[in-house]
Amino acid sequence: MTRRFRAPAPGKRPGGGPSAGAWVALLVVIVAAVAAWLFVAHQRASEPSVEPAAAVRLDVPPPAPPPPQSAFVNARFPTDQNILSDPTIPGVFQPTASGNPMSALFGSVRSTEVGGHLVAAFHEGIDIAPLRRDPRGHPLDDVCAVADGRVGYINRLAGNSNYGNYVVLLHSDPLGEVYTLYAHLAAIAPGLRAGLPTPKGTVVGRMGNTATPAIPLSRAHVHFEVGVVASAHFDRWFHAQRLTPDHGNYNGWNLLAVDPRGLFKAQQGGSNFEVQVYLSTVPTAFEAVVAASALPDYFRRYPRLWQGAPFTGGWFVLACSEDGVPLSGRTATPDEARLAGSRRAAVLKVDTVALGRNGAHLVTKEGDAWRVGRSGERLIEILTY
Repeated sequence: MTRRFRAPAPGKRPGGGPSAGAWVALLVVIVAAVAAWLFVAHQRASEPSVEPAAAVRLDVPPPAPPPPQSAFVNARFPTDQNILSDPTIPGVFQPTASGNPMSALFGSVRSTEVGGHLVAAFHEGIDIAPLRRDPRGHPLDDVCAVADGRVGYINRLAGNSNYGNYVVLLHSDPLGEVYTLYAHLAAIAPGLRAGLPTPKGTVVGRMGNTATPAIPLSRAHVHFEVGVVASAHFDRWFHAQRLTPDHGNYNGWNLLAVDPRGLFKAQQGGSNFEVQVYLSTVPTAFEAVVAASALPDYFRRYPRLWQGAPFTGGWFVLACSEDGVPLSGRTATPDEARLAGSRRAAVLKVDTVALGRNGAHLVTKEGDAWRVGRSGERLIEILTY
């Protein structure tokens, strides 16, 4: 048999081991790898060191979050009625039995009988008339949240309040939490409960005529308010007076309203709108010097309304709108404090034009002097409790 000659495989010596050329190639690869590793190590050593995140100083507080944007930016009206600028247009606002369209608006626009005499009565909201009724005359209009918020309170017992069935919503603003109120509802939306988020446009109920005493069906409407909450301690003050009925902190005495039409007009200015800016346009009707042992809760929740140095107790000056909304507060001077004498509060000044007819009786005039009225004394008690 003839043996054939087989050529060795590349890189192999005829005896089967690696050739000299293969060893050389392997050595070149190793040298190149070592050189690359040395180059990368040199580059890393020359880079500036970065302090690890764990080494950040923990005693430096994080930056404060920006204040929330006002929920009232691009607010909507509480019903489908969208012509609230002109009170003379028939069918937009619901007047009282007098038929005077101005009686449906905010302010000292009404009269009430006290002791056989007609006196001014302050209306803290606007009364919006229905757009649609069923064949029996009952309103069909839904009442909706004017801005994003949450449910603060619901009264489902119509005979338990002058508001009848009513809902209070709470809304964020850089100033602090602001309320809206929807009253005289025929029915409250199913499933609505305290604490529930209410995006703008959420139906809170149906327009009606509930109240104590009941409103004639022909004058059914929604009473709408917007404003600030006087005190988070109101419920304790109310119980201390042994008063009823109990609506917690959402009794009308603790809800201090501004003109909704004015606020709606102001918020049309765009994304920079804030309730505080609107409040700065509300005229100061009176100023009073008031005794207090500590900063009132109102100015803790609305700190932007406090002016000057922190209050350490003693006397402060309270500036209010015509219906008692505290527009600002500051520490009283010694001369201002002395004006109060032995009284808990004393009137410093009054703008009679801004005060108007003063239906709230916050301040009253005796001869040539002004003094804090009965409603004013109650407001000061609530604020300083």
